[in-house]
Formats: sequence, structure tokens, C-alpha cells
Amino acid sequence: MDDGRWRDPEWLVTVRDWIDSRLDELAVTRTGPPAQPHVAPWSTVLRVPTDHGDVWFKATTGSLRHEAALVRRIAARRPDVVPPLLAAETDAGWMLMADAGQTLRVVTQREQSLDRWHAVLPLYAGVQLDLAGDVDELLALGVPDRRLATLPAAYERLVHEVGAERRFRDAAPMVADLCDELAGYGLPELLQHDDLHDGQVFVRAGRHLVLDWGDACVSHPFFTLSVTLEGGIAWGLADVAGSVDTASFRDAYLTPYAERFDGDLVAATRVALRLGWVCRAVNGHVPGDEQRTATRLRMFLDGRP
Repeated sequence: MDDGRWRDPEWLVTVRDWIDSRLDELAVTRTGPPAQPHVAPWSTVLRVPTDHGDVWFKATTGSLRHEAALVRRIAARRPDVVPPLLAAETDAGWMLMADAGQTLRVVTQREQSLDRWHAVLPLYAGVQLDLAGDVDELLALGVPDRRLATLPAAYERLVHEVGAERRFRDAAPMVADLCDELAGYGLPELLQHDDLHDGQVFVRAGRHLVLDWGDACVSHPFFTLSVTLEGGIAWGLADVAGSVDTASFRDAYLTPYAERFDGDLVAATRVALRLGWVCRAVNGHVPGDEQRTATRLRMFLDGRP
């Protein structure tokens, strides 16, 4: 799908009518026309002014349509971690949500501190663990299966599809070996956001909320740390590579796991940080966007973009 459908006037009228019907059910009145601040091939977002403040509509393309059902599941189990889900049309992949506040990116720049991540990371880890018993149901909803057993073959398909350099194709046995090594730590494979950065976390009324679960998958939970630590926090407030020691943030994330699992969790994260970029490359690949996939492959093999 290209961006054109999201801007189609007939489609937008259909969406507006659906929003109005859902708002009527909530005794909320739209006070102006929806704005469309986000349009991408995979999703669009509308900001809807109402007499109770802004609400947000999101639609996703077919491969991400499971997000609405997934967010409904998370909201039922952990309503403290997502904004209130006002309505959802799971077959269409539509959601209507309350306002989530400001992005963590804006807040950390204003506060000139990354300390909020020390609270966000164990909060998010708690969501992973609280949904541990839901893995089969999540897969049935359409959440992608990126468990360790699937990654070696998926990696080989990807590097062939994008015409990656020979060194990436030659790294296929390394992927298999790392999967075996990580499996040896005996940790369960759980829901994993796969793109958890400061643009996906919001702050409202003192609460931290995690949004944009469209890239979520079932995989090794520590794969989250590749994007969050190496792709985000390590760059600091000034966006300088390697300028922040991420150990304390890693440890904050691991705290809920340490309460339930024995073994060397820090050693497991070292393997997961490398292999997580394979998961991100496979799971986040969009045909036609080979450049972003190549960056993730370089992060896997070289440890730098």
C-alpha cells in the first residue's frame, strides 16, 4: 500500500463517520475537523478535537493490523502502560485512543536528563512478564513469530531478498550460533516491542505510556535492548554515539527478570544486543526501504550504523 489510500477523501469520510459514531457512544462531541499529522505507507494517525480534549485515531496496513487487537489485550492486562483505548475495529486495524501527552523525547530534552528511562524500562519489562501466559493467543492475533528457532532461516531469506553484501550472507552461521547460545540461558520468549525509543514513550500526568505496538513480535524479550540502548540511550541528549554508559539502564530493565529467573542475565543481554538487530532487520523490513534494513544489518555485524 502507498500513502495515497490514507489521503483518499472517501476513505477519510468513512473514518470520520466511524469516529463520530464511537464518540457518540462515549457521550463525547467532536468540535472540529480531524487533522492528519502522520501519513506513512504502513499507518496514518488523525488528531480529533473534542469537548473532552484531543483523541487520536490510528489505522494500520494489513501486515500490522494486529496492533489494534494487541493494544486491546495490553490495555485489559496493563491499563497503566497504554493510553485509554476508547474504541477499536480490530478487523480493520483501527483504534481510537485518549491523548497520551508528550513524547519522552520532548520531555528528556526539556529536563536535560535520561533518568526517566530508569522507570520506563522496568515498567515495560513488567508488561512482557505479565503477558507471558498469552504468547499463543498473541500469535493467533497475528503478532509475528520471531522466536529464536525462526531467525536463522529468516535472516538468510532477508539478506538474499535485499541483495546484501557477501559478508552479511556469510554471517548466517553466526546467527544460528548466537540463537543457540542465547537459548541456552533458558529465558522465555515473550512479547517484544521491537522499536522502543523515546518517540514511542509518552508522558502524561506523571505516567509513562508505551505506544506504537505495530512492530511488536514474539521473540527473545531482551531483543528490545538493541534499539532502546544501542540505538537510543547510548547516543545521549546530544545525539553523540557512545556518549552514555547504558549499564544502569540495562540493569533497571533486568530488575523484574532477576526476581524470577536465575543465571547470568547480563551475559544474556550481551548476546541479545547483537542478535536483536537481526530480529529488527527481519521484523522491520519494508520492501523498498533497503537502506534502513542495511543499517540494522551493520549494527548486527559491526556494532555501528
